[in-house]
Amino acid sequence: MLGGMKRPPLVGIRHVALFVPGLEACERFWVDVMGYKVEWKPDADNVYLSCGSDNLAMHRKTDSAGSTSDRLDHIGLAVLSPDLVDAWAEHLQGQGVVLHQGPKTHRDGARSLYFRDPGGTLVQIIHHAPLVP
Repeated sequence: MLGGMKRPPLVGIRHVALFVPGLEACERFWVDVMGYKVEWKPDADNVYLSCGSDNLAMHRKTDSAGSTSDRLDHIGLAVLSPDLVDAWAEHLQGQGVVLHQGPKTHRDGARSLYFRDPGGTLVQIIHHAPLVP
């Protein structure tokens, strides 16, 4: 209870917005390598992508629009089984993506890997039982 009020339910993080350098390279990566679809491109400086129930907005980074340090730590993309983390590692490496950290099982039983997209965003592919149905 917050101040005597019942907390409304959350569905989870379904939208992430990033300032990215090299917007076109980032768009190609997320579409061609990660399988996202372009949902909307309102102009040359913005693109909105979707995959499943997720929405990723990318905005062209300019000198006045955020710095690499104030973007975020990382974003995590959930998969349905630990084996899929390894399948993603193989897929990404087959696409020439260098893994920041290869597949690893964590103390809590989660399994994940990390890589950077062309704009420098750290991305985690993760299987963590509480995240999946």
